[in-house]
Amino acid sequence: MLASTYTVAFDGLVARPVKVECALAPGLPSFSIVGLPSKAISEAKDRVRAALAHLNVAMPSKRITINLSPADLPKSGAHFDLPIAAAILAAIDMLPQDKVARIMSLGELSLSGKLIPIKGALPAAVTAGTLETELYCPEECSTEAAWVGATRVFGVSSLAALLAHFTGAKPLAQAHPAHLAPIQHDRDLRDIRGQARAKRALEIAAAGRHHLLMVGSPGCGKSMIAARLPSILPDLTPAEALETSMVHSIAGLLGEGGIARTRPFRDPHHTASMPALVGGGKGAGPGEISLAHNGVLFMDEFPEYQRQTLESLRQPLENGEVVVSRANAHVRYPCRFLLIAAANPCRCGHLYDANLACGRAPICGADYIEKISGPLLDRFDLRIEMLQVPADELKREPTGDSSAQVAERVAAARAIQTERYASIDNTHTNSDCEGEVLMDVCRPTQAGQAMLDLATERFSLSARGYHRVLRVSRTIADLAGDVDVDTPHIGEALSYRLVAAPKV
Repeated sequence: MLASTYTVAFDGLVARPVKVECALAPGLPSFSIVGLPSKAISEAKDRVRAALAHLNVAMPSKRITINLSPADLPKSGAHFDLPIAAAILAAIDMLPQDKVARIMSLGELSLSGKLIPIKGALPAAVTAGTLETELYCPEECSTEAAWVGATRVFGVSSLAALLAHFTGAKPLAQAHPAHLAPIQHDRDLRDIRGQARAKRALEIAAAGRHHLLMVGSPGCGKSMIAARLPSILPDLTPAEALETSMVHSIAGLLGEGGIARTRPFRDPHHTASMPALVGGGKGAGPGEISLAHNGVLFMDEFPEYQRQTLESLRQPLENGEVVVSRANAHVRYPCRFLLIAAANPCRCGHLYDANLACGRAPICGADYIEKISGPLLDRFDLRIEMLQVPADELKREPTGDSSAQVAERVAAARAIQTERYASIDNTHTNSDCEGEVLMDVCRPTQAGQAMLDLATERFSLSARGYHRVLRVSRTIADLAGDVDVDTPHIGEALSYRLVAAPKV
């Protein structure tokens, strides 16, 4: 007897279709799985046998061969349990072979036949839609997969429920996306006393997705400001939500509702290793930069990270994607994120305070900040120095715009950029534009160009620095609702670039 069904094998964010074939042949009873299975898949034999025994279904006394096709594609994960069990049940005529052959399933089986939640239901649903097959997955993952909308999704609680569905005893209800409550932010930008310049830089960074470096004494508000960035960012677009959710689905981080709605905010500790940040480890999984895709990566105590870890950010910051290469894996992940970095001016942190500065000032500050290489520093569009807020300012009532007011301006600027780059591939914000597009949309007025040329010559701006000033100027103009990039926009953009490193 021969029966087949479909499942997937994960290659980064791509769920590649896998045909699961079950063949029963005369001979001594045996159970083998071929097709480059991992250890977890090989152990499926015992889980499937125990799950069938719990249903009072005896394994056929024949040679059972499970083939996972294509055979040259490495396969891993416990989600192969359900399709293997379905193929065996179809081979012994307990499930209709014609129906099982046209479905895709994934799920880990417990010894009692219950289905355990798995990672990657969302990418699997995308592949099922491409193949025009129904998807059967654990109940807890069904609302996640249903967001794709390209195929019918059924949540299965157990192997017994799958049997009851196909025999007609108790058909399963089609899964639907969960209802999501409105998003609420509990941190408001208005809570920050003083630091008007830092809040302005944060607004520009949010509007154009410009990377921001904040240097200041301990306790001046760097972390507080960064923590309020999600409250002024626009919600994810449907395309961004699906893309972000697929990364989080692979990592097993999707919460209730099964879809990412807010932009991710990742803040790894400065002791994080390079594989934790960039991606890798066992299975070449996504790192923090990919988990921050379409969102924010906040790196506090920036110079305290290992030098190799910091340098690994160079290429992802430019390309918006990272390739994780390991001995048994070569995986590509998206990582188009907004980098917010915070650093003390020196190791003790009191370089800017004449009363507390150590005897090595200002050499101590130069030695500390030099841990950040010039090429990496050059990739920050905005750089600001923050001083301590006076005590009198702390006692006053909060002033300035609220997060809702700033978010409204950011959303308006993002809408302008969305319309501007609608017909251009891989360009969504001002920070993405390059080449002819950059020179077209960011071209300053004659007076603005003269100011930029003078600054480029006097401060030895690199070509990258020159173009980043243009991008920031374009964002500042968008926030103001101005069509042309003029001297005020160029001047403000330059002020954010030259303050921390005048020679770059």
